[in-house]
Amino acid sequence: MEHRFTDPNAMTQAGLNLIQQALSIYDKDLELALCNQRHGEMFNLPKSLTRPGAKFEDTIRYLVESGEYGDVENAEAFIQEKVDIAKAFEPHYVERIRANGQVISIEGAPLPQGGWVTVYTDITQTKKQENLLRLRSEELSDQLLSYSEELAAKNRQLEASIAALEEAKRELTEIESRTRLTSEMIPAHVAHVDRQGRYQYSNRRLSMVLPERPNDIIGRHISEVLGAPTYNQISPTLREAFLGTPSVLEFTDDLSARRIRVAFTPDVKETGIEGAYILSMDITEETQARNALQQVAKRELAAQLTSGLAHDFANLLTIILGAQSRLTDRVQDAESLALIEATKTAATRGGSLLNTIGDMTGTRNLNPTPTHIKALLEKLLPLAEAALPKNIILKIHNTVPDEAYFLDSGMLQDALLNLILNAKDACGAGGRIKLSIRPVADIWLDFIVTDSGSGFSAKALKHALDPFYTTKGTDGNGLGLTMVYDTAKLAGGD
Repeated sequence: MEHRFTDPNAMTQAGLNLIQQALSIYDKDLELALCNQRHGEMFNLPKSLTRPGAKFEDTIRYLVESGEYGDVENAEAFIQEKVDIAKAFEPHYVERIRANGQVISIEGAPLPQGGWVTVYTDITQTKKQENLLRLRSEELSDQLLSYSEELAAKNRQLEASIAALEEAKRELTEIESRTRLTSEMIPAHVAHVDRQGRYQYSNRRLSMVLPERPNDIIGRHISEVLGAPTYNQISPTLREAFLGTPSVLEFTDDLSARRIRVAFTPDVKETGIEGAYILSMDITEETQARNALQQVAKRELAAQLTSGLAHDFANLLTIILGAQSRLTDRVQDAESLALIEATKTAATRGGSLLNTIGDMTGTRNLNPTPTHIKALLEKLLPLAEAALPKNIILKIHNTVPDEAYFLDSGMLQDALLNLILNAKDACGAGGRIKLSIRPVADIWLDFIVTDSGSGFSAKALKHALDPFYTTKGTDGNGLGLTMVYDTAKLAGGD
């Protein structure tokens, strides 16, 4: 397939050509590095002076000769002066009236690597408007005397308004009292901090939302009250509020492990932003419910996508079982017969997996029976070894007493196979896989699968139990660990 690459210099040039101001960049050798189309149009420059490499001295000479600077008595001395100024370039802003009557502003700034950038702006209309405003201000001064007389009348009206304001103040005091009572009743912490981060107002609900925090916090800094770990989580969002941006943040409190939602609202006054209002709520139960709903939705999607494949998969398993049965009649050596038997066992388990996948969003039926772990491992080993290449070694370390445990052997075997096959993929070209089984408090069994692979990335660990999430591209379906998780939860495990 043919690949086309976009020239970044052409893209930069196209972007600069959209700017209304004229722009030029000269390097430390006083040669043109870049200019936009507007620069050439404003000064009517020939193409040779708008190409990279054009000398600054040649451009000044052209402008002098074209009358850009008016009548210049000594052209060469004028040009040399401009070149000397450019060599010792300093930031500047000037306004100049061109020979054609146009007024332009010229703003230049040096570049860190040498050279400078200059922007030319047509401010002719702006200057005209300033002149009009100057004339208008003289007219307004004549009206000032009449306005002062009106002001005296307004002052008399103001005295009458003051009495009304005193009454309004009393009513506002009552409203503030009711508002404070209301803020104490809501199940959230309401507070105000100034620009220095010190509490100016707070209801007495902080310890309810964030346990182990004080309620008497007026005048104290927010970092002292909340503690460094929590303050470090909210401080970036608080700084945005001080800059005028309202926002909402959710975080987990380290001390209480609660999920907290905090809303920051800038306190905007006529003099500027004087602080921020902070509303904090405990949303632990809400978050848990939301996560549960998301997990249910994923399970429903998984069931919808897999149910349509169940029939075709069952037909394939039937063909496999039939072929293996015919091979049993034709093969005599014990090793081949063991592999055939392992294939038939796997195909049989595949049929039961169809029911397992189909029940992902519903209630899966656990069928526990007395099972000896040693016997289960003897059935598991040939299935696992048949799926592993020779350069990957599987070791089983079993410290469970030879007793019967009440569990669903089929579901457990599927879960262990899924973990072993995932470990195989993680090992790559070769490595080691270890399955360890140990009793826990004489009630539970702990199954641990480890491998010599590189381990989970942070993203993979976060989404490992999500249906259809896979790091194997088209080689994976993203259902293995989901089914292992379901099996563990059905058995009452973690």
